[in-house]
Amino acid sequence: MSKVYTAIIVDDEPTARDILMTHLQRIPMITVAHYFKNAIEALSYLKTNRVDVVFLDINMPEVSGLSFGKLVKNDVKLIFTTAHREYAVEGFDLQAVDYLLKPISFDRLLQAVHKLTGETVNEALPKQKSIEAEQSSFVFVRADRKMVKVDFDAIIYIESLSDYIKIYTNDETIVTRETISNFEAKLPQSQFMRTHRSFIVSIAEIKSFTNEFVEVYKKAVPISRSFKDAVLGRLEV
Repeated sequence: MSKVYTAIIVDDEPTARDILMTHLQRIPMITVAHYFKNAIEALSYLKTNRVDVVFLDINMPEVSGLSFGKLVKNDVKLIFTTAHREYAVEGFDLQAVDYLLKPISFDRLLQAVHKLTGETVNEALPKQKSIEAEQSSFVFVRADRKMVKVDFDAIIYIESLSDYIKIYTNDETIVTRETISNFEAKLPQSQFMRTHRSFIVSIAEIKSFTNEFVEVYKKAVPISRSFKDAVLGRLEV
């Protein structure tokens, strides 16, 4: 049986903590024992509690993540999480396992956990991811320099723009830096369907369809040849 690593999260941003917690709950090899909004509280906790790894923000008030890293025991592993690339060298000087730039994707976090454990991802993980996606009702994305909550029920369709995607909802259009394939993995499969390499649609929002397109909110979203059989197989019931 694989070892389960006990972790804590140290980050002064509530949204960043919540997103990281949500990601880590999907990884069987990690259990999050606690989270803290500052390094002082975390250091106090470490005095009396055993922890294997700390997911640690760098820019924090009073005591920075880098200062925190110099104070913890050598057997406690560090994975830095920050929006600032310029701290990477200092982070690795502390022999950090990895250095993650926000916004942190689930796939990138998984790579960091792989480095920590030295194990490949559990075969059950794709099923685990699917279950979590079905149980969740929203996702956070970075837009306009903040993390924005997007309810799955509000999404009409998603369009890819190379390294960016446009999320069209009932009330607004949200642009975020992410590939459409990464975003697709976060969506519940029962609610959404890929029709084209550049488009995902909400099945509930489809008003009509042909062999070439589906209509959502007065928009004709194309069905590509490679997705045609799967799309028509779900719609022609």
